[in-house]
Amino acid sequence: MSLIRIEHVTKRFGELTVLDDVSLSVNAGDIVAVIGRSGSGKSTMLRCINALEAIQGGRIVVGDTVVNDPATDLRKLRQQVGIVFQSYNLFPHLSVAQNIMLAPTVVKKVPQAEARRLAEEVLARVGLSEKIDTYPDKLSGGQQQRVAIARSLAMQPKLMLFDEITSALDPELIGEVLKVLESLAKQGMTMMLVTHEMGFARNVANRVVFMHKGKVWEEGPAKETLSRPRTQELESFLGSVLH
Repeated sequence: MSLIRIEHVTKRFGELTVLDDVSLSVNAGDIVAVIGRSGSGKSTMLRCINALEAIQGGRIVVGDTVVNDPATDLRKLRQQVGIVFQSYNLFPHLSVAQNIMLAPTVVKKVPQAEARRLAEEVLARVGLSEKIDTYPDKLSGGQQQRVAIARSLAMQPKLMLFDEITSALDPELIGEVLKVLESLAKQGMTMMLVTHEMGFARNVANRVVFMHKGKVWEEGPAKETLSRPRTQELESFLGSVLH
């Protein structure tokens, strides 16, 4: 069952076409790694799924919601579609618990006590239970990124989008964030990740989408696609990231 359908989507910034007739579908439970060079349209595609960017052509459907329909309640959509960026965007003046509780209490009107229980539960899922009353400046970059993931999970989304969430981290911190994603994958969360971590893409994702010049250039099962690229472009991209 398709959870996301991207149908002939075009996205332009002025004269520049960033997504050029992109079509793609993602099933519930899929873990899709989106790879490609800088400027190939990967992050823009993620932002369009969450309606952070408007599209100029085609349509995007999440569940039974048409994202680019002017009548769509975007606030409702974003409760179902969590997105985590490379910058953690935590509020420095709020504790970890308060950062996580904010959206459920404000957007979903969840009572404080229940929101606190939710914060405890999602922090346990990212391995940070002991940091619940800590402030962000006392956490490492990897820990802050895990709190950002927990904050998204607190909204109980159907789908999680991750935009290069390890690219700002030191190498020794990347592993701890990828472990969290692995455990989410095992729990059946549907995920799309823009990533440069090819080992993770090969071992955890079930599908890989290679973007090039604003198009879906190649896609298929992760291990197969990364081991036996069908196009020169993917082969050369993998050559540049794996050496």
